[in-house]
Amino acid sequence: MTDVIARLRVGKLDFETMVDLDNAMKLKKGIAVSISEVVRDNFVYTDLKKGMKAGKAELELSFGTADLNVCVEKIVKKGELEVTQEFRDEALENRRKQVIDFLSKNAVDARTNRPFTPDMISNAIKQAGVKIENVGMDKQIKNIIETLKKVIPIKIETKKIKIKIPAQFTGQIYGLIQEYKEKEDWLSDGSLEVILNIPVGITMDFYDKLNKVTHGSALTSEIKE
Repeated sequence: MTDVIARLRVGKLDFETMVDLDNAMKLKKGIAVSISEVVRDNFVYTDLKKGMKAGKAELELSFGTADLNVCVEKIVKKGELEVTQEFRDEALENRRKQVIDFLSKNAVDARTNRPFTPDMISNAIKQAGVKIENVGMDKQIKNIIETLKKVIPIKIETKKIKIKIPAQFTGQIYGLIQEYKEKEDWLSDGSLEVILNIPVGITMDFYDKLNKVTHGSALTSEIKE
């Protein structure tokens, strides 16, 4: 177990406490975990290093309660975790391996249509100076491919999808579709109709996120070319 500081700024105050890193990460991701497995301190602080404990009135004003478990849960879910450099390096390396695996399975040489081996992808990433971030594949794969095109003739199989999004969800979903959007039409009822061009390898993940936000109310259809 690794203990780290969880921190959340509410108004002008910072609230801090010690939590178990692995279980706190699960809690942030929405994975079921007992809050007792997350909490690693008996108090919430306004400055943990100086030992300045948050008062009951401060907690109630900021979190609506002074209950430790409730406050810690809100701090973890809404705040940030002060993770170690070792943890960040490991997470980034895992993401790099994920990118290499994805491209070796989904990308081909634009001239020959032959797939690239993992070693070829890895070497091209180094040669092109590709910056891989520890964020979801769907948020960065397009930029990664564009950068790789500077050193190898890479292309990836994509799928065109038409989606109609109900008006009440357009604001929540716009960031998700922006990366792959080819065309958009705002309809008279406030709903949004878009045509996206998405890498085949992340289609299922995209649908999962789309349905989670829209509660399955978005209408989708594949466009055959």
